[in-house]
Amino acid sequence: MPLGTYQNGSVGLGGCTCKSVKIEASNMPLKTLFLNPPSFENFDGGAGSRWPATREIESYWYPVWLAYPTGMLEGARLLDAPPHHITAEETIRTCKDYELLVLFTSTPGFPGDVRIAEAIKDSNPHIKIAFVGPHVSVLPEKSLMEAKVIDVACRKEFDYSIVEYAQGKPIEDILGISYRKNGHVVHNPDRPTIENLDALPHVTDVYRRDLDVRRYNVPFLLHPFVSLYTTRGCPAQCTFCLWPQTLSGHPWRKRSTHDVAREMAKAKDYWPYVKEFFFDDDTFNLQKARTIELCAKLKPLGLTWSCTSRVTTDFETLKAMKEAGCRLLIVGYESGDQQILKNIKKGATIERARQFTKDCHKLGLVVHGDFILGLPGETRETIKNTIKFAKELDVETIQVSVAHAFPGTELHESAIKNGFMTSDTKMVDDGGHQMVQIEYPGLPATEILEAVHHFYDEYYFRPKAAYRILRKAVFDNSERKRLYKEARTFLKLRAQRHKWVKENRKEEAPAPEPAKA
Repeated sequence: MPLGTYQNGSVGLGGCTCKSVKIEASNMPLKTLFLNPPSFENFDGGAGSRWPATREIESYWYPVWLAYPTGMLEGARLLDAPPHHITAEETIRTCKDYELLVLFTSTPGFPGDVRIAEAIKDSNPHIKIAFVGPHVSVLPEKSLMEAKVIDVACRKEFDYSIVEYAQGKPIEDILGISYRKNGHVVHNPDRPTIENLDALPHVTDVYRRDLDVRRYNVPFLLHPFVSLYTTRGCPAQCTFCLWPQTLSGHPWRKRSTHDVAREMAKAKDYWPYVKEFFFDDDTFNLQKARTIELCAKLKPLGLTWSCTSRVTTDFETLKAMKEAGCRLLIVGYESGDQQILKNIKKGATIERARQFTKDCHKLGLVVHGDFILGLPGETRETIKNTIKFAKELDVETIQVSVAHAFPGTELHESAIKNGFMTSDTKMVDDGGHQMVQIEYPGLPATEILEAVHHFYDEYYFRPKAAYRILRKAVFDNSERKRLYKEARTFLKLRAQRHKWVKENRKEEAPAPEPAKA
């Protein structure tokens, strides 16, 4: 392979059409390891998850962001520790063979990520360490000053920044990075967002070489599955959403439908046993014309696929998706209260959500609904309304999260300004489980957390919902095993959450009045 180029070996619908991208380089790049580090048990976070915390049920998403630059650097490797159950000790030993470590961190995982980076540096003193991801994008100076082990922090889209660093470009000329110099932190100018996504390598080539796709599991997706992006960015202004505000940006950029179809044809050939492909874009079907055009190219491939969706998607678009092999949509309903939707700038209405869901049911599209408790304006009454709304929608599966105010988001700024952050603002406990970070007058943190398992109980312990689960278990042996494992994990976490609520309610209870004489 010529110096300063990479090949993604794209397979076209009619044969092999390799493409290469030129990157300026003066010498061989540093031998680079891209790492999604070991973390909490069942921790669904870091390199690809849109909600970095331990899930109620074990979930492992693909490290898509790390896969892009891995495919751009000759000799680089992608190590995704959590789903492959690679220990910290094994990771440290592996890093002895590398000159540059690129670690994807998150706010809840940052302290642990720093500790493992320090152990890696102790074992291999000459290794350079770069941190990437939302946390260091928003807090580069704080991160570098707190963790001297970090040599470079790459802000926002880090694909080309880290490639240039590995290839030896003068550090002061690399856009989008922060680093220490003479005891101070230097912030180079921001790097413009990447417009030509087709110039990036295909992540599936990296997956095939470095990952075991059977290790990835998400409860509502068929197993095994493979996920990737067809777009980057999201123009929506949701105040709580981490990715557009910190990493991918609001400008919506799309790969050509031809490039996506070529990668999907190749992926089908790579993994004939994969049951489903998932398009994990911030919003896959944002643009109707592009979605319908892509569906026309996916349909001949005969794939089963799923994706993210907003409730603003119309019936015609949903119909085209269904006919092209779409099985399931992940939909952020968030709340059943219209005022809360306005407060978080969701850009959708309760009535539109109802119609969208009816359209999905009519077409036979499965829906996984996401809800959040503790958003601005939340009260005991709005929580009841959201649970009622969810049962009315009656989607296949749900996820209920507590609102987290990630640094760099509008929600974080608002919660601090209004004094709604709890005194202990930890996002997760020692096991990585979500903790309530925001509370409101008349709605303490304990009630919000307790409402999460009330939500799950009321939703799933209905005859209709229970029947859906039992039907899967009866007719699909592989699903039966997975459902049994997931049920045990869910009940264990539910018990832990209940224990935390009980203990904290004791602390909140007012001291008894002294006995009268």
